[in-house]
Amino acid sequence: MNAVRVCILLYGLMASTHPLQALAGEKPRESEKVSSSSSPSEGQHDFDFEIGTWRTHLRRLQHPLTGSTTWVEYQGTSVVRKVWNGRANLVELDVTGPAGSIQGLSLRLYNPDSRQWSLNFSNSASGTLVAPMIGQFTRGRGEFYSQETFNGRAIFVRFVITCSNADTCHFEQAFSQDGGKNWEINWIATDTRSPF
Repeated sequence: MNAVRVCILLYGLMASTHPLQALAGEKPRESEKVSSSSSPSEGQHDFDFEIGTWRTHLRRLQHPLTGSTTWVEYQGTSVVRKVWNGRANLVELDVTGPAGSIQGLSLRLYNPDSRQWSLNFSNSASGTLVAPMIGQFTRGRGEFYSQETFNGRAIFVRFVITCSNADTCHFEQAFSQDGGKNWEINWIATDTRSPF
């Protein structure tokens, strides 16, 4: 459950994404830089697209950062509810597969001063929040970063959200144990909007 704990959202550095991108070995492209004239409230509705009920297909690497290539699959739902008129939202994940069940809860909070989101995650197995992931959306792509401890070792965590259309979204988590030079993807979820 350690991987699940870190997985969705979920997580720790309270700095801006540009230094975190530098740690991750990535430089923001000119087209992705946030304009300094942007309104502080501009990003508060970044997650509005996701409000509702989704069918979730999840693939999780069973043993991250070990060289393992064994993936386990889950099916279930994600329900996203708007809080504070869109400045926050609550996600309930409930999936089941051959490896068991995952029940997760994520509280996402928008900070108008930094124009960034914090993603705060807990699972039903631990009942505690992990350090938040911090990030923002740029041109429809959400990137969130944290520093975590995994198997006694400090690692970076990256979480990316993209949507191919209004009814299909992709969530991908990766770990780096070498300061962001190399990333191993360990969590891939595809959400499809439920008709009910």
